[in-house]
Parts: sequence; C-alpha cells; structure tokens
Amino acid sequence: MASETRPFLKMNGLGNDFVVWDAREKPLRLSPDVVAKLGDRESGIGFDQMITVERSSLGVDAFMRIHNRDGGEVSACGNATRCIGRLLLEESGKDFVSIETNAGLLHATDAPGPRSITVDMGVPRLQWDEIPLAEEFADTRAIELQIGPIDEPILHTPAAVNMGNPHAIFWVDDVEGYDLERVGPLLEHHPVFPEGANISLAHVFGENEIRVKVWERGVGLTRACGTAACAVGVAAARDGKSGRKSTVHLPGGPLGIEWRESDGHVLMTGLTEVEFEGEVDLDTLAWRRTAEGDAPLEAGAAS
Repeated sequence: MASETRPFLKMNGLGNDFVVWDAREKPLRLSPDVVAKLGDRESGIGFDQMITVERSSLGVDAFMRIHNRDGGEVSACGNATRCIGRLLLEESGKDFVSIETNAGLLHATDAPGPRSITVDMGVPRLQWDEIPLAEEFADTRAIELQIGPIDEPILHTPAAVNMGNPHAIFWVDDVEGYDLERVGPLLEHHPVFPEGANISLAHVFGENEIRVKVWERGVGLTRACGTAACAVGVAAARDGKSGRKSTVHLPGGPLGIEWRESDGHVLMTGLTEVEFEGEVDLDTLAWRRTAEGDAPLEAGAAS
C-alpha cells in the first residue's frame, strides 16, 4: 500500500512557529507521539505548535485544533490564531473571519501594514476557579507563590490570568536576570496550577512598554507567545503598571495589546510569516520543502 503524503505550511508569528495542515476536506488526526516526532527540531520539521484547520461545527470559517510540541492538545494560541486568520482572510477575500477553537470563538481582521493581523482574543478570565488555581485567591493580581528561599525568594507573587490557557506573570526588573529555562518547568507544574501554566517574566520599561520572556506550557522557552502577551497586557492594566493599550516586546518582536474598555475584549496585533510550503510522508515522517514562503519585508514596511 502506498504511503500517504500530506502538504503543510510552515508559518510563524514573531518566531513562534507552526506547522499548519488543511484538514477541511480530508480529516487528519495524528497521535501525540507523531506530533512530538514532527515537532523535534533535530530530527523533525521543528515547531512550537502544530495547527490543524478543520471544518467548524458552528458553521464559521474554520475550527483550529492546536497541539503543543510535546503532543498535548491545548485550547488557545494567539500567534497561531493570527496566522490562521491571515490564511482565511486571504483565501476568502473577506475583511473579517471567525475561528472556532476549544477556548471559544475568535475573530481576525487585517491590520495596517503588510502581513499584520489583529485577533479579538475575547474576555480574560480572572477568577481563581476560571484560571484555574488549586485554591481560592480573592485577588489574582498577586497570588501567594514563590520559588527559592522563604526569606529571599527568586521569584514571587505572580499575577494569574487565563487567556484561553493559564498564565502566571512575575514582575521583575530584568527579564534576562533569571534562569527561566531552569525555573520555568518547576513553575509550569507547580501544584497551584492543576492544568499547568505558561510562565512569563515581565518588566515595564517605559510608558505602556513591556518587555517579556516566556516559558510556554508543553513547549519551553519561546520567541513569542500571543496569549502570554495578552495576559501580560491585562495584568499590567489591572495593576496600574500600564494603560489598556500597551506594546509587549517579546524576543521575536512586538505585539500591540488592547484590553478594550467597552466590552472587556483583548485585541492583539502583530506580524505573520509563511516560511515555506512542504509535504510529509505520514508513514516514515520524512519531509521536504516544496516552495518558499514570503519574501523579506523591506525595512520599515511592517510599521
């Protein structure tokens, strides 16, 4: 029997990278083990998340299924939503598309500048049992959690926000001043987070300007995490560290975040990129490039 070969797109949002499958006409379900093998940066294609675009049960433009590099399925990924939003906008010619996810219905529109997309990420969940946390906290702007010695903790009292997945944000003076690769896994799996958590270090360095470094649940250190940027923007506004509009600077680049006062929705704006097209033999997992992606943007084109 001949092996099955399926085409894919390799995309990224500020370096947060994805393999994207179109499964609207021909369904595709891969085991967590296969996802992890394809996601391996040494032996596979390499990615932070695998995205499967499927038919929506709600009759909207598409359903987006998300798997982390470790093979586990998750509910939300902001940068992937921008990438899928771009594809659906270009394909349909519409100026507004709706994407069903396990975290709810999200909406994408074009933003000023080439390849820039705005996604309405919905309303943040701020109550302890919505995030969720393992115990009740009256104020999730700063929960009781620390790592390191009791009298001199390394990190402590993070803000907690759910933006489709759980986030903990530690306010620090220097995001590079901590070994996030060491403490990230400990915090991701801390008992206070029954579903795990994305861990962010955040520093406000100017008016509505925030620098962030992220340990992503099921992925590790990442160049960008859209839901983390949204969570940081919300946490900063809740604590008076910034206004409701901020620019969150990640290692991969900036994201514009607005926590809209009129309805409480969070809007995220940033660049997207198609790196290349490829195909994978699903029996052997051998893969190859079949076409190159976007041409480089001219300096200043994205502004």
